[in-house]
Amino acid sequence: MTTLQAIILAVVEGLTEFVPVSSTGHMVLTSSLMNIEESNFTKLFEIAIQFGAILAVVVEFRKKFFDFSRMQFYIKLMAAVVPALIFGKLFDDIIDENLGNPVTIAVIIILGGILLLVLDKMFTSGKIEDEAEISTPKAVIIGAFQCLAILFPGLSRSASTIIGGMQQGLSRKLAAEFSFFLAVPTMAAATSYKLLKHIGDNGMLSGEELQTLAIGNLVAFVVSLLAIRSFVSFLSRHGFAIFGYYRIAIGLLFLGYFWMNH
Repeated sequence: MTTLQAIILAVVEGLTEFVPVSSTGHMVLTSSLMNIEESNFTKLFEIAIQFGAILAVVVEFRKKFFDFSRMQFYIKLMAAVVPALIFGKLFDDIIDENLGNPVTIAVIIILGGILLLVLDKMFTSGKIEDEAEISTPKAVIIGAFQCLAILFPGLSRSASTIIGGMQQGLSRKLAAEFSFFLAVPTMAAATSYKLLKHIGDNGMLSGEELQTLAIGNLVAFVVSLLAIRSFVSFLSRHGFAIFGYYRIAIGLLFLGYFWMNH
């Protein structure tokens, strides 16, 4: 993987991590388009640059994350992340296998787009506007929706949790924000696990690999910060429809590309 390829993947991660189009799917498909050789490190890179995206959420919502007088906020996040941690551990091998299949991911992106179009019409009037009104049981249910994205790479973690939030009565704006909050412990746990597993199986990262990860995380942080600031207001006004149409279009384009070149 060249430095330019790493930067491109990091830009894709930053643009897509917090919108319901599947960052994992886009990075796998982008890697395939750039003919990046699949290796243990490239798989790790696609997960590890999520640290940059996580940091962007913490920086953007720093008042929320560092208000230690509201312990209930942290309790809800920890409870909500448990289903995904258990599910991710149980299906780790299946997840890794699916991540290497761009055709499968393209199909799931299309199906997810259709699902977004349907659900965009169903959940339009959430009444919960404040994070403090989200009970711990509701948080756990929202967190459980992440399991769908874990089992079906390409579905999108953010789409799953936003849909879960709206199903639990959250407004579109709050559902998006809670999805951001929930991303921090979820992605931190998944990234740390993959990093430790990689080091355990392959030894310490080389200086070149560490440099590539550092560049990727820096780029992902900057791009994610810009994406977060614009996404919530856009979703509040326009809903999911445009993301549904985008997923269908990009999925069909990728399927056409793979059909013509393989």
